[in-house]
Amino acid sequence: MKKLKWVLSLMVATALFLSGCGASGGEKAAENIAIAEPVHLIAYLPLYAAIDKGYFKQEGLNVSVITATGGAHVTSVVSGEAWGVIGGPDSNQIANSGNKDPIVSVVNVVDRANVYLMAGSKLQLKDHSDKGIAEFLKGKTIAAGRYGGSPNLLTRWLLMKVGLNPEKDVRLEEPADAAAVVALVSQGKADMANGAEPQITDGIKKGAWGEPFYGFPSLGDYAYSVVSVKQSTIKKEPQTVQKFVNAMLKGLKLVNENRAEAFKVLKKEFPTTPDASLKAAMDRAYKDQLWSKDGIITPAAVAKPMDVVAKTGVYTKGYDFNKLVNMSFVRNASK
Repeated sequence: MKKLKWVLSLMVATALFLSGCGASGGEKAAENIAIAEPVHLIAYLPLYAAIDKGYFKQEGLNVSVITATGGAHVTSVVSGEAWGVIGGPDSNQIANSGNKDPIVSVVNVVDRANVYLMAGSKLQLKDHSDKGIAEFLKGKTIAAGRYGGSPNLLTRWLLMKVGLNPEKDVRLEEPADAAAVVALVSQGKADMANGAEPQITDGIKKGAWGEPFYGFPSLGDYAYSVVSVKQSTIKKEPQTVQKFVNAMLKGLKLVNENRAEAFKVLKKEFPTTPDASLKAAMDRAYKDQLWSKDGIITPAAVAKPMDVVAKTGVYTKGYDFNKLVNMSFVRNASK
């Protein structure tokens, strides 16, 4: 966390220096803002595309992305070290408890639960009924990711849904680093794991597992990753928020409608990943309708992750959709 704070502070200092020196001849320097992400994922491609294609710069914004693992993506916004965060509204609600300056979601990005379950190469699920899934999972060691993270909670939710006790009927390995799940299965320390791209294809290429035997995108519209900012930011910087949303919607449009250009951006973001792996990951994303097409966050899509945190016991205090989500910027962008 100290390292993250140091990096963020350095970025802020650099941004202030550049904003003071970069304008000349009456030109207004671009506003520098940072978005914190929990992990670098293919799912966040619309954000990366908006940066790469200059959509933010067209709005007068210089946007950068900071990877802050272990839940630090949310706390970095609470502390003011990042302008915004991409992640689940459920994580925001948990952080908002007792917070006088709550985090509010302003645009949708990933509208499916971007989590999958993969089993070691020697295991194969044959019966996909709840009973069959329960028998398949019982007694297994599952690399589930950090406790409190969406992949972990969705895995716990499924275990409970099929009648298993996450604390007694399976063993959950909970590493903070999402990429660690591949190694755990490869080394025989876990029988199966949850994950998303590029981890899925990475594990397949390494022989750790085959294709996912369960995909949470099957839950339908699900506000999995939205961009959010503090309420005070909305009040003090509504024009900046509007500009950000305008550009984000262009990023969503490009990714949804221009696969060739989206793939070029993806290659830049994951330069060491083979093209074949990236293509497989993209095919999965389009097949599962991963990305929001209009940036709208619906009450039903928020209700699903909030149900997951409630049923797993992580957060049971309820929520107010109208305080957790503000769709005015998305609606204004379409006018």
